[in-house]
Amino acid sequence: MSTPTDTPADTPAGTPAGTPAAGGAPVADPRLLVRATGLSGYLEEARRRLTSGELGSTPVVLGLILIAVIFQSATGHFLQADNLTNITKYIAGPGLIAVGVVFVLLLGEIDLSLGSVAGVCAAIASALAVREGLAEWQAVLLALATACAIGALHGFFFARIGVPAFVVTLAGMLAWSGLQDYVLGDLGTVNNRHDGLIATLDTHFLGDGDIVYAWALAILAPLLYLAAQLRTAQRRKALGLTARPTADIALRTGALALLALPLAYALNQDRGLPLPLVVLLGVVLATDFVLRRTAYGRQVFAVGGGVEAARRAGINVAWVRISVYMTSATLAGLGGLFIASQQGSADKQLGGGNVLMSAIAAAVIGGTSLFGGRGKTWSALLGILVIQSITTGLDMVHAAQAIQYMITGAVLLAAVVLDSVSRRTRATNSRT
Repeated sequence: MSTPTDTPADTPAGTPAGTPAAGGAPVADPRLLVRATGLSGYLEEARRRLTSGELGSTPVVLGLILIAVIFQSATGHFLQADNLTNITKYIAGPGLIAVGVVFVLLLGEIDLSLGSVAGVCAAIASALAVREGLAEWQAVLLALATACAIGALHGFFFARIGVPAFVVTLAGMLAWSGLQDYVLGDLGTVNNRHDGLIATLDTHFLGDGDIVYAWALAILAPLLYLAAQLRTAQRRKALGLTARPTADIALRTGALALLALPLAYALNQDRGLPLPLVVLLGVVLATDFVLRRTAYGRQVFAVGGGVEAARRAGINVAWVRISVYMTSATLAGLGGLFIASQQGSADKQLGGGNVLMSAIAAAVIGGTSLFGGRGKTWSALLGILVIQSITTGLDMVHAAQAIQYMITGAVLLAAVVLDSVSRRTRATNSRT
C-alpha cells in the first residue's frame, strides 16, 4: 500500500507517526515539522518531495497555468467567460468516466469497457424514455442500474473466476457496443426529449443564471476545506500526533479561494454556475471522501498495494474488486448520460472514438499511478481539465485533429514517465 503518509522514515514499521519511540519520546512527522519553521521549512519540504519523487499535483497545476498562458497569448480570448463556461461543461462526461478509471487504476488493473458502458447506458435511457414512453427519471435509474450490473459481471469474472481484467473488459467492450447498436435499432440514434431530464443535464444553469450560486460555491468550498483541515489538526493533536500548522492550513485555504473566486466571477460573466460542473465536483468530493476517510477506501488502497498482504489482513479481496468495477461502470454510465445530453442524442458513436483513452489519460495525467495503490479522484478532475483545455485551445487556433491527438499522447507519455521515475525514486529512497 502506498499511502503510509503519516509514518516517517525513522519510525519502526507499523508504528504511526507521533507514537512513542523506543526512548519514550513521540516521533513526529518531519514533513509537518519543517512547515512550522516558516519559509525555510517550506523550501526544505519542497526539496524533500522533489528528491523523493512525491510531486503530487504540482506538475499538473503548473501545466494548466502554462496552457492558459500559451493559448491566451495565441488567441487573446481563451480566458473569456463563455470559453471557460464551455470547458467546465465539456469536462463533465469524460470527467465522470475518469473518476471511475481512478478506482480501477488504484487496484493496478484496467477497464477497457467503460466507453461502451457509457454508450449503452445512454442508449437504454433514451430508448426507454423516447420509444417506450417511460418517465425519464425512471429510464435514467434503470440505465444506471444496468451499468452497475455490467460492472458486477465484469468484477465477478475477474475476482471469482480469475479471468484477467484486460480480457474480461475487452470482451465487455465488444459485447456492450453490440448491445448499444441493438438497442438503438436501424436508425442508430435516439434524439433526447426537448427540455427533458437528459437534455437539461448539459443546458441547465443553477438558478437560471443567478450569480448567487457560483459565489456561494466559491465561498463555501474554501470554508469547508478550512473546517475539515482544522478538525483533522485538532484530532491529531488530541491523539498526540503532529498536526499541520495553522499557518499552513490558512495558506492552502487562501490558495483554494484564489482559484475559486476568479472562476466564480468568470462564470457569472456568462450564464452562471453550470449543472455539469456541480455534478462532477460533487462526485469527485464524495468519492474522495470514500477513498480517504472510510474503511472501504483503505481496503481499496490496500488491495492495490498488495493483494496477498491485503488478503492476510482479513480484507475480502474479491468483494473489493467487484465493488470497484461496479463503481467504475456506474460512473461511466452517468458520464454517458452527460455526453448524450451534450450532443443532443444517443447514437452508435457515443462512447467510441477517444472517449475511453481520454478518461484513462485524464486519470494518469492527474497523478494516479498505473501501478496501483496511489492516486486521488481529484486527479481525474485535474487531468480532464488539462486534456479539455488543450483540445479547446487547439480548436481555437484551428489546429488539425491529428495535432490534438499527438499533443495529448505526448502529455500522457510525459505523465507516465513521471509516474515511473517517481515510483523508482521512492523505491530507491526506501532502500537507503
